Amino acid sequence: MIDADLSRMLLIRAFERKLLDLFGRGLLNGTTHTCLGQEYVPVAVEGLLHPADHVFSNHRGHGHYLARFDDPGGLLAEIMGREGAVCSGVGGSQHIRRDRYLSTGVQGESLPVAAGVALHLKRAEPGRLACAYIGDGTFGEGSVYEALNLAALWRLPLLVVVENNGIAQSTPTSANLAGTIEGRAAAFGIAHALVEGADVDGIRDLLAPLVAGVREGRPAVAEFVTHRLGPHSKGDDTRPAHAIGVDWRDKLLSPRLEELEAEAEARVESVAADVMARPPSRWEAA
Repeated sequence: MIDADLSRMLLIRAFERKLLDLFGRGLLNGTTHTCLGQEYVPVAVEGLLHPADHVFSNHRGHGHYLARFDDPGGLLAEIMGREGAVCSGVGGSQHIRRDRYLSTGVQGESLPVAAGVALHLKRAEPGRLACAYIGDGTFGEGSVYEALNLAALWRLPLLVVVENNGIAQSTPTSANLAGTIEGRAAAFGIAHALVEGADVDGIRDLLAPLVAGVREGRPAVAEFVTHRLGPHSKGDDTRPAHAIGVDWRDKLLSPRLEELEAEAEARVESVAADVMARPPSRWEAA
């Protein structure tokens, strides 16, 4: 794994930890959903995307944003409602729009929108794709199947990245998902790849042919078997410690891990201090 990828993964982790710290100290309002343990997923996927591709995120989307934009200051300002916020502070933690990136807190909402964008890209920008991140729990939403059906029928350049962390809020996947995600993709004739492990280089090697096919109009589902180390939201984790899973960080052999981790933490601390000193953001309708 190259240092740039590891640095981005560690930046996302430091950012998420800082958010939980700020919430715990009563310095943030609303809610937030961190991606602790899943940081490698968007970092690996982003390496296969082009800036002109569209990315659709979800409620657990800080890592998706930071993998695409090196902008922890803008994101934190958005969450805190401070000057310099990505969306002037009106989107908060879950609803971000920037260039060809969009996140939403409504489960399954982004997939039919991504399918529509993929149809536009097929007609207007051949070779570009729409990438939608969803969780395993989102397979309980009918909009998922409507989007997959249209993607298959119309041969849309749609890549669905499923972050299967084994739990939907507080319900184990085994208690709410019949069959498999692979089987559900197969029902529509859609290709599926199962990603196990957090080796970013290996993940890209595995998914590169799949993504190339998506760009040619063969929609696909990439399912990541991952672990959510933190709570669903700020503090609602009902799992025993042994059920949480293994942290990818504990498996790394990088000689620069501690150095890069310290750099990421120092950067996030500096960003947080700067953002907290800013005045409240202002939104003025155009």
